[in-house]
Amino acid sequence: MLPREELLAGVENREEVARIIDQAEQAIKTWEVVLTDFLSPRVLIETQAIFSKLTEVEIVAWGGYPQAERQRLGIARQDIPIDQSQIDLVALDIAGNFLFDPATHRDFLGAILGTGIVRDKVGDILVLGERGAQVIVVPEMVEFLETSLTQVRSVPVKTQRIDLSELKVRPPQKKEMTTVEASMRLDAIASAGFGMSRSKMADAISSGDVRVNWKEITQPSYSVKAGDLISVSGKGRLEVGEVAVTKKQRYRINLVRFK
Repeated sequence: MLPREELLAGVENREEVARIIDQAEQAIKTWEVVLTDFLSPRVLIETQAIFSKLTEVEIVAWGGYPQAERQRLGIARQDIPIDQSQIDLVALDIAGNFLFDPATHRDFLGAILGTGIVRDKVGDILVLGERGAQVIVVPEMVEFLETSLTQVRSVPVKTQRIDLSELKVRPPQKKEMTTVEASMRLDAIASAGFGMSRSKMADAISSGDVRVNWKEITQPSYSVKAGDLISVSGKGRLEVGEVAVTKKQRYRINLVRFK
């Protein structure tokens, strides 16, 4: 059996990761590929870090398209081949006329969960503006949603299965920039990257609106490093790139902002 307590030591999302360890043990025992439900980015990152220490199992993550935030894991014994094609996903089109009653990601998610489905069965939602949205779900929810999801906000919708190749994934807009800072403090780098005052960014951090590598950080003085991903609610994401120290002992930091 897997060293459960050792693996869970210091884990933030303990309940979710413990459940995945159970599934890994099932995969070892049955010699079958076991699939998780959709995992949030923070649980996915933590699980991948933990499982990288193991030689008994292999894991593969897939959410329907390369940039998907919410993904399912396929887990198998180390000696059983596993790839993305074994992770069952289905895309649904939610079509309606939202010209006069625009709907947000929150609206579509609320309507889906309002049918009684739990969040873990739902992957990413791609909002398509006035014509509706597309959503990725586990296969066992398809027929139910096709008959039950008939309205979002005040708009009647038709929900039907589509091929994953029909997903209208918009490539993220990128803006590259460089900033020079006295330190690697989160508030300093995030304020430069998102074009906000440092005091407003510090307030956003203290309010729990900022995450680093999908983990909520509430200390403006938190030190970031190259490779970190900073996200601010409603503002997008910021990737910390190469960091160099200047002759005046300041930090020259390359940043990439994704909108």
